Amino acid sequence: MQFKTDFLIIGSGIAGLCLAIKLAPLGHVTVVTKKAASDTATSLAQGGIACVFGSDDNFDLHQQDTQRAGDGLCHEDIVEMIVSQAPDHIRELERLGLEFNREPNSDMLDLGKEGEHSRRRIVHVGDYTGRSVQKVLMDSVGSLPSVKVFEDYVAVDLIIESMIKSYSPSSIKKERCLGAYLLEVATGEIHTFLAPITVLATGGSGKVYLYTSNPDVATGDGVAAAYRAGARIANLEFVQFHPTCLYHPKAKNFLISEALRGEGARLLDPEYRPFMEKYDAKQKELSGRDIVARAIDTELKNSGKDCVYLDISYRSADFVRERFPNIYETCLGFGIDITKEPIPVVPAAHYMCGGVVTDSYGETDLGGLFASGEAACTGLHGANRLASNSLLEALVMSHRAFLKISEVFSDLKKKLFPPVPPWETRGAVDLKEAILVSHNWDVIRRLMWNYVGIVRSTKRLKLARQSLSPILKEIQQHYWEYILTRDFIELRNLAQVAELIIISASKRKESRGGHYTIDYPYKDDWNWRRDTIVQKCQKER
Repeated sequence: MQFKTDFLIIGSGIAGLCLAIKLAPLGHVTVVTKKAASDTATSLAQGGIACVFGSDDNFDLHQQDTQRAGDGLCHEDIVEMIVSQAPDHIRELERLGLEFNREPNSDMLDLGKEGEHSRRRIVHVGDYTGRSVQKVLMDSVGSLPSVKVFEDYVAVDLIIESMIKSYSPSSIKKERCLGAYLLEVATGEIHTFLAPITVLATGGSGKVYLYTSNPDVATGDGVAAAYRAGARIANLEFVQFHPTCLYHPKAKNFLISEALRGEGARLLDPEYRPFMEKYDAKQKELSGRDIVARAIDTELKNSGKDCVYLDISYRSADFVRERFPNIYETCLGFGIDITKEPIPVVPAAHYMCGGVVTDSYGETDLGGLFASGEAACTGLHGANRLASNSLLEALVMSHRAFLKISEVFSDLKKKLFPPVPPWETRGAVDLKEAILVSHNWDVIRRLMWNYVGIVRSTKRLKLARQSLSPILKEIQQHYWEYILTRDFIELRNLAQVAELIIISASKRKESRGGHYTIDYPYKDDWNWRRDTIVQKCQKER
């Protein structure tokens, strides 16, 4: 079946929904999401949103903190633009009904502190900010008749003009995105969604690793689809590993917020001794995520143990329960009272600092295609994201995309679309042996964790690419032999993103931010203070 809409937004987190709300007055907005609309990384965000509000704070300080965390690769113009526009967009959320925490008996925002922030500037709703943001945005979208949300639809591929048989390379100056093929999970049918404007707001790629804080939907769909369509991808070697995820056999993907360390929680080795002073004597637990994650990784390798501990039990029990109600209740459910005992934690893949290359308005290399949120690489994060800058980036960049789309939409809508053919199954049959998917999924995630994880080497990266090569060939073969399922589409995207991470990491002959290799342990500003770009050549598409 073919659907036509004015705006096709793939993803229902903060980036996608904020843009949908803004675009609603301009035309019909279609939001597609591959599970329930609330199954997003946004919903899991605990800490909050970084924004200058304190009397002792200013935009210059926030910019400096962002650039320092980004380890020399942040695009300064993007940093300045996003940081300076932050207060306006926080107030915009408040107008939609979001109630941030306030100081007791005051109208002043309660500002939290997190690692590498020189001031208190994290606006939050308890320790479940993302969940509150998601609800407010979904409620707003639900009230807009021009916005329609399709749940359980999985993006298969972008539709680009050069796919069409009538296409002539000389007929267009720039490759154009016409929409996307989307799998309806309930029926197994692949539909054609056409739109003058398509937006990738698909989130991250954390599921490419064995251990991650990300939701199950974070399989790199937007990055993989954009790469296959010919868009540039940047800086995928910079994977941010969150230092502290709950270590418990029954816990899945539960993050222990950086805000605990911001409020004084201490990291302890398996013998319950503080250790961060050995790695950063000045900032200790408030050091950058890359430094803390490598410190924990080193401690675990030296001790042979499975976890370290995060201790905030020395703070008053009332403070802990009030400031971190979600973490307190969740840990208590696993038999851990964080007001009385330390929390077992391990690092886990958390955030992709790279993604689909965009300009300052979220526009990609392809006409009519925008990207926002974690799927995009705007240049804000550089080599390592400053805590709580991610929701901020999504807020500001969704607005910037709206401004650009408003400007170009009328002209794009006038352009005639060539006849787009329906998806061809080419005689594909049901994939009855699910082990073909689950086995490769497991192999890829273990391969990436062991060889392309927190600490890397040239040899490990080479072995990883060699091991991944036959899996990629097998996936390509199965792609046309079997009827597509959500699991297989996700496997294909995971494998694609894994390959791009390995290629990007192999190119960078230095250690910077989230990329650390034992063969090149130092920064090389002379040769490598630049983005790592990968792009599929025309003949491969």
